[in-house]
Order: sequence, then structure tokens, then C-alpha cells
Amino acid sequence: MTTINDATAARSATDVLAACRDLGTPALRAAVDSMPGSMRHITGYHLGWWDADGEPTDADSGKALRPALVLCAAEAVGGDPAEAIPAAVAVELVHNFSLLHDDVIDGDLTRRHRPTAWTVFGTSAAILAGDSALTLAMDVLAAAGHPAAEPATRLLAACVQELIDGQGNDIAFEARADVTMVECLRMVEAKTGALLAASCTLGALFGRADQARAGRLGAFGRHLGVAFQSADDLLGVWGVPAVTGKPVHSDLVSHKKSLPVVAALTSGTQAGRDLADLYAGDTPLTDEQARRAAGLIDLAGGRTWAEQRAEDELAAALNELAMADPVPRAAAELGALARLATRRDH
Repeated sequence: MTTINDATAARSATDVLAACRDLGTPALRAAVDSMPGSMRHITGYHLGWWDADGEPTDADSGKALRPALVLCAAEAVGGDPAEAIPAAVAVELVHNFSLLHDDVIDGDLTRRHRPTAWTVFGTSAAILAGDSALTLAMDVLAAAGHPAAEPATRLLAACVQELIDGQGNDIAFEARADVTMVECLRMVEAKTGALLAASCTLGALFGRADQARAGRLGAFGRHLGVAFQSADDLLGVWGVPAVTGKPVHSDLVSHKKSLPVVAALTSGTQAGRDLADLYAGDTPLTDEQARRAAGLIDLAGGRTWAEQRAEDELAAALNELAMADPVPRAAAELGALARLATRRDH
């Protein structure tokens, strides 16, 4: 990933993701190989590298958006992306720690079109694998041997605390009927925005940027996180299982207070009040109820609100990126990644 100043030489988002995976995956595999055997086995399965018996597979490993943001942010400030590989590995490990735990918390049976780790290896084992991945992330970052390693480790630790707080609020909201839009946006900013912000900030720091420039790239990532979650929440209601790898209406069955849901519930419309009645209680929605809930959210304006929020947050993210005075090609590629992440057809 040699730095090129000409924005016209920028690659597509798909090519950037592929190049970043090629650059970072050997280090990620080496890190996972250092885990205790049982944790390595579960983590490698979750990452799509092998099946439940440990045989190699070509399963979907995810887009690896966060490590790509790290490497592109390093290049955006004129740094060498290769120096930022430890940070890229660390954020991918943190992301997958959260996914391993999320699947247990939400009771999700599939991820990336495969049985989730907890359904294969058991709940306790999946939780412990997530814990191991998180510990490894901090170790990889602390041992990077880069001038930014110590502050970066503290930054990532603070990010994880914020992420966990956001996840905790997301769970707590399921049992509440009075969640406000402000609360929901704050939860999303923590649950999703914190790690995307950290990814961009860490990349800038490993690219040897000053604090102001790193802060702008972090703000780009935080706005992108809200845009990304807005788009993802739309998929959680209207996504196609063959594309998302999750059951249809997956967020509605468990009474998730996602952005389009809260927008509908707080809309002051009859459809919003009908949705509130449907969401009352703690019994999971049936398939028929979930279909009705999706229609009510649309009728109450929740779908339109979330679509507009995604667009607004993406615009805010791109503005912050421009203010970071980035290298043109890297800026174009970060913009392409942001647009890909907020598309609602993947």
C-alpha cells in the first residue's frame, strides 16, 4: 500500500478491503495462533478460517472494515500503513470479541451464513473465546514497539469500556417503553461509533499524526459509526437473510429499540402507538407480529428517518475527513469505504 498523492489513483472500496486483508491477515492469523488451543479453535471457527473440526474452509470472514480504516487512516496522514498493522489486528480482535458475545446475548443462531460459535461450542466456551480475543488485542497493541503503542492501548481500552456501556444500554432498552431518540443515538454512538472512531484515531497515531489531525479522523469514524448503524438497523428490520446472514426481522423478534424503531415509537403517530402496543411485554414477537411491526415502523416514518440519518451522518463524517487535511488518494479511499459501509444492499 504505497502512498500515492493523486486522488485519481484511488482504488474502489472492494479493492481497498481486499488489499488491507492481504496486508493484515497474516499478522491476525499469527496473533490468533498464539492463543491457548481451545480458544484458538473457537476464534478461528468464528473468523471463518476452519470448520468445527478444525479443517480449513473458505467461509466468509467478514468485510474487515475496521482494520481497513486503520490502515487507510495511517496513509491519510502520510504514514506507512505497514507500521499500523498491530493496530489493525487489535481493532479486528476487539470487534470479534464483541460479536462472539453479542451472538450469545442476542441468541443469534447464524452469523455470516454459518452457525454461531456458541451454538457449536457452547455458550461458556464462546464467551471465553471472546474474552481471550479481547485480552490478545490489548497485548498485540502494547507490544507493537511503536511510539504510539502506550497511548493507543489506553485509547483502545477506553473505547472498549464505551462499547460495553453502549451494548449494556442496548440490552436495557429492550425492557423499557420510554426510550428517547437522544438516548438511542447516544447508545449507537457508543456501541458502534466508539470502535470506528478508535480505528481511525489509532491509524492516524500509528501514522505519526498530531493529536488534532488524529482527532479529526476519529470524528470521521464516530460519525461513520452512527451512519453505519443506521443502515444496519434498517437491515435488521428489512434485510434479506440471503444477504445479511441473519433471519428476517431479527431485531424485532427480541424487541430491539433500534434507530428506526425508536423513531417510530416517538413519532406521535397512530402507527407508532400501535407499535408500542405490539412491543409491550417481554414475549418474543411471532413471525406474523414481526411482519406487522415492520409495516408499522415504515408507516410511522421510522424507515425514512433512519435512511435520512444515515445520509446526514455520512455527510458529517466526510466533512470531518476533509478537515483532517488528508493525503488525497487515502481520503478518496476512506470516503469509498464510508459509502460502502452505509449502503443498505449488503
